[in-house]
Amino acid sequence: MAVRFDVSCELDYEVFGQTEFLFYVQAAQTAHQSVDAETLAITGVHYFTRHVQPDTGNRLVRASAGPGTVQLAYSAAIDIAPLAAPPEQVHELPVALLPPEALQYLLPSRYCPSDRLLEFARREFGNMAPGFARVEAVCDWVNRHVSFAPGSSNVHTDALDVLANRRGVCRDFAHLSITLLRALNVPARFVTGYDYGIPASYGPTDFHAYVEAFLGDRWFIFDATRLCPRNGLVRIGTGRDAADVPFATLFGPAQFRGMRIDIRPRGSMEEGLIEDDRSLALSTAALGNVWPGGAAALPGSGPLH
Repeated sequence: MAVRFDVSCELDYEVFGQTEFLFYVQAAQTAHQSVDAETLAITGVHYFTRHVQPDTGNRLVRASAGPGTVQLAYSAAIDIAPLAAPPEQVHELPVALLPPEALQYLLPSRYCPSDRLLEFARREFGNMAPGFARVEAVCDWVNRHVSFAPGSSNVHTDALDVLANRRGVCRDFAHLSITLLRALNVPARFVTGYDYGIPASYGPTDFHAYVEAFLGDRWFIFDATRLCPRNGLVRIGTGRDAADVPFATLFGPAQFRGMRIDIRPRGSMEEGLIEDDRSLALSTAALGNVWPGGAAALPGSGPLH
């Protein structure tokens, strides 16, 4: 199931006065995703610096620029070898057994007001047996009831808006899924990345947003859009919602002019589609996101492969 991707990203800005930039475009380094042959260049800036955030492993780039044109160019070769597990061995944990670092992902956040959907989530999913299948059922519900419609939402759209309007893009699908899962006491977080496999009819390649839920002893991938294979997702960063990991944040008078993203598989996958085995649960989380005591504390838990 291992795949190697070549990824490139270019971002263009016109700057009209002193502006500070924050970028999340570099692929994450985890036990199941390794980054090779990486390059990053930013022209038109006074300087830029790179940082790794200790709590998430997110790779932040800071830059400072005056008036003029700014262009960021990033490229990397990325190997993805997801951990695969039988879904029946992937259990929900009671809150009392959750690792401390997962607890914040039970709480409401800016775009995921889970406290507002407690009754709705329990009515729709409360009678289902906890576990991987219930998380999948939440994502299936979002997929069936929300239409993918570019331009139908904006930076102010939260999960309540998506539920009311039943339209959105990938970040909206992720926000609603996360909100419903948190309302069921399942830790869920927002992931940004590059994606391979979305049909060309959806337009030029863009950044993608999806979900990770903490089950058993680690974070597993879920994507309610169902637009691309899970093993075609190259992770960039994780957070409570989109406010934590936007691809760019600007402080100053500047205007976004456009972007170009390309992702291509190498080797045996080059000429065909990447197969996503839906009979397996997949994870590309870092080792630091694995909880040694989680699965062992539950009856019937077995080793993950």
